[in-house]
Amino acid sequence: MSNETKRDVFVDAVDALADAQASGGNVGHQDANLFMAEYDNALPDDLPTIPLAVSEHIKQDYGKTTLFDELAWAFQDSFDSSEVNEWITNNEDIFAEAWSRGLWVVEETGEVTSYDG
Repeated sequence: MSNETKRDVFVDAVDALADAQASGGNVGHQDANLFMAEYDNALPDDLPTIPLAVSEHIKQDYGKTTLFDELAWAFQDSFDSSEVNEWITNNEDIFAEAWSRGLWVVEETGEVTSYDG
C-alpha cells in the first residue's frame, strides 16, 4: 500500500503544470488522465492517527466485536492494557473513526495501516 495522499498527487500535478508552462510545453489529456488515476488510488488526507498499541488492539478485535462494544468496554476498564483503555476513553472519536474507516496512521511510525495491514 502506498502512503501517497490525494494532496501529494495534487501537488505533483501542479508542479508538472508549472514545469510544462516554464519550458513552453503543456500538460495534455494523457497526463491529466494519469494524474486522475493516481488521485483516485491515493489515500485520503485526513486519516486518523493512533498509537501503535491501539492499532494492534483494533487489528486483534475487529470482526470479533462491534465498535459500540469496544467503546463500552473502554469505559469499564475491560481491556488488558490500561494504556489502550485510557487512550480509547480519552480519544473515542478518533478511535471510532479509525475503527469505522478501517485505515489509520500509526503515530510512532507514520505507517498507514488497516485491519489486515
